[in-house]
This record gives sequence, C-alpha cells and structure tokens, in this order.
Amino acid sequence: MLGLTAARAAFSHPPAIHTAKRYEWRMASAVPGSLPGAGTNAVYLAKIIETMSGGRIVIRFFGQDQLSPAFETLNLVAEGKAEIGYGSPYYWRKKHEAFSFCTNIPFGLNAHEFITWLQFGGGELLDELYAKYNLKPFPAGNTGSQMGGWYNREIASVRDYKGLKIRMPGLGGDILARAGAEIVNLPSNRILHALQSGKIDAAEWVAPCDDLRLELYKAASFYYWPGWHEPGALADCFVNKDAYASLPGDLQEIIRQASFAAYNHMWSEYSAKNGIALVELVVRHQVKMKRFPDRVLMDMARLSRDVMTEIANRNPLSKKIYDSYTAFGRKAIAWTQISEEAFSLARFLIFSYL
Repeated sequence: MLGLTAARAAFSHPPAIHTAKRYEWRMASAVPGSLPGAGTNAVYLAKIIETMSGGRIVIRFFGQDQLSPAFETLNLVAEGKAEIGYGSPYYWRKKHEAFSFCTNIPFGLNAHEFITWLQFGGGELLDELYAKYNLKPFPAGNTGSQMGGWYNREIASVRDYKGLKIRMPGLGGDILARAGAEIVNLPSNRILHALQSGKIDAAEWVAPCDDLRLELYKAASFYYWPGWHEPGALADCFVNKDAYASLPGDLQEIIRQASFAAYNHMWSEYSAKNGIALVELVVRHQVKMKRFPDRVLMDMARLSRDVMTEIANRNPLSKKIYDSYTAFGRKAIAWTQISEEAFSLARFLIFSYL
C-alpha cells in the first residue's frame, strides 16, 4: 500500500523538464530561409534544436538582411543582438583571413574528410578563431563536391583565364584572379542575366540541383567539372558565448548534436538531389559537360598552393589552421585514395550512368 501511495505521489507531479527554464533565442542567418540548401538547412537546424530540447529552447529565425546586412551576421551574434547565427566561415574573411581556411581549401578535403578533421583535429582551432569574437562554432552543413562552373568559352589551358570575367567568390576567386581572370561577385538571382547579357563569361554557383533551379543551362555553352575550388564547403552555426554558457550541460550538448545532424542533412540532401538534376541537365537540356584538362588542374593546384601559403604566412593563427588542415589531409587522402576513390574508379569500369 505504501508503494502505491508513493507511485501516485510521483505521477501527481509533472517531470522536471516541464518546469525547466525556457530559452527564447533569435537566429540570424546570412542566407534567406527560402534558399534551397544552406537556407532551408538553417531553418531545419532551428527546428530540430527546439524539438530535441523538448521546447526548452525556442528559436525565432531571421533570414538574410532581416536583422542586419548578411555580412554583419557574425557581429550581430558576437554583440548578443541575436543568440545564434548561421552562415559559412568565408563570409567573415574580411575580419580574419583564417575564416577562409575554415570553409574548405581548393584541392583539399572532401565533405567526409573535412568533418573528420573538425572532429579529430581542427575543431579546437575553429574554437580558437571564433572565440576572438565571443562565439562558439559548430559545423552545421556541407554542400559536398561542387561543379567547376558554367562557361561560354572553352578552357584548354590556364592562359584562357586571362581577361575572363567570372563569378566565383572565396579562395577559388583569389586563385583565378592570380591566373588573370576578372572576378565579378553577384548574388544567385543575377547570374543568369549576367551570363546572357555578356556581363560575365562564366559563373560558378554550387551544384547541379542549384544550377538547374537557376536555369543556368540557358545561358552557357559548357558545364565544367570537377569543382576543384570547393571540394565541400562548410556551413556552420555559431552561438554567442555568454548565451551558450547560460545553458545547462544537456542543452549545450543538444546544440552540438543538432548541428552535426544538420551537417549530415544538408550533405545528404545535396547528394540525393544532384544525381537527379545532373541526369536532367544532360538528357533533357542537352548540356555539354566538360572535364577540366589535367594540365589546367595541375596549374590551378600550383597556384592554389602559392596563394594558400601566402595567406597562411600572413598571421600565426591562419598558419596554425592551415598546417593542421594540410597535415591531416596528407594522411586522410592517402586512405581515401585506396578506399572510396579506388572503389569509385573500379565501379566506373563496369557501370556508366551518363
């Protein structure tokens, strides 16, 4: 009888989680929530944090320019005007050049290798960089392998880049500029018209599913691969350190795990959609796909090494991150070469899908 009384008493009180403190946060995203890929993934992240926390963290989402200009998102969260932010590290490269290395490096790690480096080598270095701005970062998305871009002239040698007007941001743009190209920065909704009007000769966006949606096949003659400039671009979330410290340990861990879930969600979504889109581009729209010649890739790799080394040597933290990345890459890529890469080449001998 005593046991039954105790049981009734226990069930007469709701679990502690229902009376726990509720945190109402604002998420400032550097991309609009309607943008497929990074934008919709930011909204997904906000929702799963709320779900995993049992409603103890409620996040109100603000997309690009709703709280401040997109490239001020980092400052907004650093100052505590929003508790959590979302973007891609190279958006903040004007604040510190090391942010470029945190997005990914041309001819560097693929999406799988990159998250492995972050978990088992480089994550503490991102913490060190973001801590300068009162932020705690988490990997929260990846595009996976990208395409090389849409061109209205063939690229037979690195000399063909001289004077070529191309839309390509980030480190890839730095390298093409070194090759003599003119870099023109444009938002996604202006790329098609710029190609059609001749304002630019070439453009890179992300991957087949995005390029199909933007209808870039209507304005360019050649679709080049591989995307040597961004082998897997990181999207991340970053939390104001004071706001993060105010959370109990279980909610801190929920943010960490939700971010990893968002990383896999975005990467998997791109992987699923790109195959479908690529077949549609080639079969339905008769897109001419071209592989960059080996000589071009080798010359770009040489220029990439020169540019990356120069950036790394400009300040100690950039060098620290770059050295960690490249040291990890030498070991990880050796394994990839005889595992996933070797299997893909073997499979290609037997099956062809295009």
